[in-house]
Amino acid sequence: MVEFTRRKLMSTSVAAALGASVSGVAVAQTDDSDTPGAPSVKGDLKRFSTTALGAEVTGPYVFEDGSLLYSLQHPSRDNPAPFDKSGIGYFKGFSFEFDGSNDDFEELSTPQTNDEQGRVRGADGDFELLAREADPINGGTERLGVAQTPDGEDITQEDFEGTQYGDAAFNPDCNEFVATGDGDGYLFTNWENSPGNVSRIPLSKEDGEWSADLDNAMNVANTDAFRDIGGTRINCYGDLSPWGTMVSSEENYAHPRVSLTATVSDVADAGTGKGIRGAHEFWNRPNPNGIQEAIDSYYGDDSWYVQGYWAMTGVEFLAYYLGADPIDQGDGENTVDPIGDTYPNPYRYGYHVDIREPTAETPQPVKYYVMGRAAWEAPDIQHDKKTVYGCSDGDSKGIYKFVADRPIQSYDDPMDIAGTLYAPKVTNPEAAAKNSPAETNLEIEWLELGSASNREVESWIADYDDVTQVDYLETHADWSEGDDVTADVVEEADREVVANGNQDYITDAEILEWADQYEANGADGVDDELRRVPFLETRAAAKEIGASIEFNKAEGVDSIEKATPGNYVYFGISEFNDDLSNDTGDIGMERVDGGVVYRAELEPDYNVSTLEPVITGPDGSDPADVADDALINVDNVYVMDDGRVLCCEDADQFGRSYSNDCLYVYEPEDDPGRSNRGNGNGNGRGNGDGGNYDHLSERSRGSKMSEEEKAAFNRMAAENDD
Repeated sequence: MVEFTRRKLMSTSVAAALGASVSGVAVAQTDDSDTPGAPSVKGDLKRFSTTALGAEVTGPYVFEDGSLLYSLQHPSRDNPAPFDKSGIGYFKGFSFEFDGSNDDFEELSTPQTNDEQGRVRGADGDFELLAREADPINGGTERLGVAQTPDGEDITQEDFEGTQYGDAAFNPDCNEFVATGDGDGYLFTNWENSPGNVSRIPLSKEDGEWSADLDNAMNVANTDAFRDIGGTRINCYGDLSPWGTMVSSEENYAHPRVSLTATVSDVADAGTGKGIRGAHEFWNRPNPNGIQEAIDSYYGDDSWYVQGYWAMTGVEFLAYYLGADPIDQGDGENTVDPIGDTYPNPYRYGYHVDIREPTAETPQPVKYYVMGRAAWEAPDIQHDKKTVYGCSDGDSKGIYKFVADRPIQSYDDPMDIAGTLYAPKVTNPEAAAKNSPAETNLEIEWLELGSASNREVESWIADYDDVTQVDYLETHADWSEGDDVTADVVEEADREVVANGNQDYITDAEILEWADQYEANGADGVDDELRRVPFLETRAAAKEIGASIEFNKAEGVDSIEKATPGNYVYFGISEFNDDLSNDTGDIGMERVDGGVVYRAELEPDYNVSTLEPVITGPDGSDPADVADDALINVDNVYVMDDGRVLCCEDADQFGRSYSNDCLYVYEPEDDPGRSNRGNGNGNGRGNGDGGNYDHLSERSRGSKMSEEEKAAFNRMAAENDD
């Protein structure tokens, strides 16, 4: 029943706005849970902005001068112009003071009128759009945010028939600014669609005002360099790397091979994947996102939510982006005629993408396959340039860690980057009891999944490059290319995949054998041909060895630039319910539908082991007098120069009196980052002074470091402060 409820709500969300970071995976219950501490804040939380009706607050960015920019993502078309189209804008006339205090602005009121709800409002300054969806760019040869075929044809539903993941150019998300000097630079923006996109817009500032040079802007996705790596899909949030590049994250929701809490072992125990299979297994099915309707038809009352099915919209458009011949869809409905010439490899999507050479005529994208495959919301690359934390968005997902063997930028070829991938294990029994998440830390151990190089993982992925929709039918049904594709043929193939898995990709048997060898011999003791499993099937592998893959919408992770041991990493969990508040795993606390923001103190080796709740949202049953002024469904989190945290909403609204998402500014009650304030380095993000141990506050140091650890930290900080 829970899975059915989730599926029904998800279908509604998809119909509303595909391409957004879909909110509302779980249904807010109607009973009054009265979770202690929900809502609550350890520190000060003030509303700075409300966005236009229907839109999310995405991609916040604070420039070196303190000015604030963010994306207006999928606003209502009924809003008054210019807020009826998506775009990217900044608050003209306002700058944060970087003094660590929220006294630099008066809190914005809640929107009270239709006019206030229909536009972007700020506590100070006027929101001025620099660029809007589908603006002519690049000398008029492109439209902002719109991907093209190799022949330069715009990929939209006006030009191609088939399913599309969100309206083209309707979903701008992450923004990162790469400075080129004298206040000028390039703004890189994610576009959360399939095929995905990253745009580059030249920005300059004169007399206190920012301006965009759209004539010289470009969609990086429309370059051969981007197409050579297979392109991207569902580019969500990201990070500005310590080496000054934009890292774009692919939020590939379609990667689950088993739905929700299920494991591959459950399939083996049941002797079938009925009730369990997730979207990945149907990736190369003709009309892949139609699998949910098909499952409902085949199995009736025994059907289930095929997790991620809705995110397979746009896969055929991604094939066209790569050069496939379009299939004639006839009446506009997606058909089951298979694409047999060029088809995307599922294992090429769901990664962090580093846009190297960002100021060159053609930037060079590199996918970090070695960091694992997930529905990445964002990475946070630490100042040691080796440790990366990442959040995978969606229901029953994970927070992961990757540690490179040496600083990432020190590799001459990024394909040679090597390191180890980890998944979390929550160990404290308090987290499994019916405690309040507002009052309970999460203690984490990191389980090693495997070690490899980026080049090795890419070579494993390449083994699946030639699989098409034709293979789905030929492998799983009594059908040969050239035969008619009837409903009976497709059903035969679908039922075979449900029962025994998709034999075109990594099989259930391979995952189970990897897990058996892992248990017997450890991560480094598996057969060479099985080493690919945790990198290509990260979620399934982690679940199989007992990792705590039960977070519901892990949507944000960030820390102060050049964070050092003693500083904090912030994690945003958009909803604390479903598998976080039942008895299916390592976490089973009271539900908080509004979500939780955690912080974790960096240890001497840049590890984190304790997640402390600092902001707790409201319960779904709370009335407007509670919900109106609470942070609901945190999405992006962005740590400013002075240690304050911008918290963006992707809200279900619950009991609110208004339907707008907000941007809040969180001032921690105690923050060791205060010693690092005011040390911006001109790249638009603040940083610590790289300092040594003695620059950290006494409270943050505590007794955690021995003299030997302090000395080691000082050496490491000196080496990394470049």
